[in-house]
Amino acid sequence: MTQVSTRPKTRYARSTGGVSIAYQVVGDGPMDLVFIPGYVSNVDYYWEMPGTARALERLASFTRLIVWDKRGTGLSDPVGSVPTLDERSEDLRAVMDAAGSERAALFGISEGGPMALMFAAAHPDRTVALILHGASPKFSAGPDWPWGWSRDEIVQRLDELERDWGEGALLDLFAPSRAADPAARQVWGRFQRTGASPAMGRAVYEALVELDCRDILPAVRVPTLIVHRTDERVARVEAARFMAEQIPGARLVELPGIDHAFTMGDWVPVVDEIEQFLTGMRHHRSFDRVLATIVFTDIVDSTARAAELSDHHWRNLLADHDAVVRRELDRFGGREVKRTGDGFLALFTGPSRAIACACAIRDGMRALGIDIRAGLHTGECEVTPDDVEGLAVHIAARVAAVGGPAEIVVSNTVRDLVAGSGVQFTDRGAHALKGLEGEWRLFTVAS
Repeated sequence: MTQVSTRPKTRYARSTGGVSIAYQVVGDGPMDLVFIPGYVSNVDYYWEMPGTARALERLASFTRLIVWDKRGTGLSDPVGSVPTLDERSEDLRAVMDAAGSERAALFGISEGGPMALMFAAAHPDRTVALILHGASPKFSAGPDWPWGWSRDEIVQRLDELERDWGEGALLDLFAPSRAADPAARQVWGRFQRTGASPAMGRAVYEALVELDCRDILPAVRVPTLIVHRTDERVARVEAARFMAEQIPGARLVELPGIDHAFTMGDWVPVVDEIEQFLTGMRHHRSFDRVLATIVFTDIVDSTARAAELSDHHWRNLLADHDAVVRRELDRFGGREVKRTGDGFLALFTGPSRAIACACAIRDGMRALGIDIRAGLHTGECEVTPDDVEGLAVHIAARVAAVGGPAEIVVSNTVRDLVAGSGVQFTDRGAHALKGLEGEWRLFTVAS
């Protein structure tokens, strides 16, 4: 996988018992912010996950960000059992001392939330503020706590962890919007493998089931922001509302979304809220308005094809597919914007190269036994460092949806712009495109 950021230097803090705790420091903002990971983590692999790397870089743009791996996970020393909240608090103090941080804001996500609560309550002298995302004071259900996991759910999830650790276990729970994306499952699986051993992954989950820190909440006396996606299923939004009621002066922000994993959902609004909370200002994304040709590609009948093959064979085939797409994008001067399920979104400065590239990708897939379709449209769009937005993007996506196996479909705009180039088209007639007014005349590029 392509590394999207310069990887920060990994250092080690010496904690109680002589355990070494891996950490990194990124940015030079006026306030220290400690990122307390959920479940498992790996500070090096963060920078190979494009969404995570961008989110951390954004946090580091207005803070001095400290990221670390809890003992027993990631690059920190392995241990024989899951550390207690007290041990983790000692590890956090060791990291802050080693990083030269006297006081810091804490950002606890998911399973890192209870630890952040504990540290903030016990060490207000070292805590500037507390931020929680996807957190709960108690994750398992009980007679007085209906907003947790049932015993049957716990058993089912432990079985899945046992069976599929390192192969994308629980992705449909942690990031439902990405569960059908083989590339996301591959990244999630490697994140698990680099984050912990199967035994530690299971042990961390079992320990979380037993955890209950509701009594800590009234003792938290630092400014607190709670950000929560309303429809996620790992930590119920009712738990966030309970914490907001119990922590004095806490502010709750509810955001739409179904993904529990911080950086696998729409993380930009979350970071916007954090920046507003810590600095009093909200970041305005810079973008350029440009005329560009947008290309969407997609594997035809990918679900059926995946069902025909073993998981191993399908993953290898996807890797070969990605290599072909990226090779041709590089050859024709296209810019990869992002993966989209079983395809790609790319930008070109002109339609002729975009058509040539789409045709080369189609032809290259034939050697792999894959059919792709592609859709092209040229229009004005907003280009940010990590995405592209605007009506033209939506049009291109709808144009692509019209295509069949091995078809390159273009809008009338693209056809007109390459007049005289020698490219031959077949008229596909007028189409109503979902979500767009009127009819759109579309063409396919001749093979």
